[in-house]
Amino acid sequence: MLTDPIADLLTRIRNACRAHKERVDVPWSRTKESIAGVMVNEGYLKECVVVGEGVQKVLRLSLRYDSRRQSVINDVQRVSRPSLRVYVGAAEAPRVRRGMGISILSTNRGIMPDHEARKQHVGGEVLCAVW
Repeated sequence: MLTDPIADLLTRIRNACRAHKERVDVPWSRTKESIAGVMVNEGYLKECVVVGEGVQKVLRLSLRYDSRRQSVINDVQRVSRPSLRVYVGAAEAPRVRRGMGISILSTNRGIMPDHEARKQHVGGEVLCAVW
């Protein structure tokens, strides 16, 4: 059993990027799939596919690299964690690297990037930052 499954997802992505892997498999959960979906929509991952059935579901993430074979993801950082939750209002949604990265928030309207939360005027828990 994992204490923090979101941190495990982010660590697997970070390690795979540093090892220049094409894809990485992580255990499936609805939250992880939503976070990966935001990263796909924002252009940090190529695709996110659910493989398997029932208890054996796996989330297969294809990593994205630029023309020089450098990872598009420079770093991924967990912001809110089980021992210290970080909540923000709509106006205080953090900008990462002056807009060059994204913060992923869990709101009452679902998991979304910071710019979308500001546009919809919703706050929530800051899950992670990607740049």
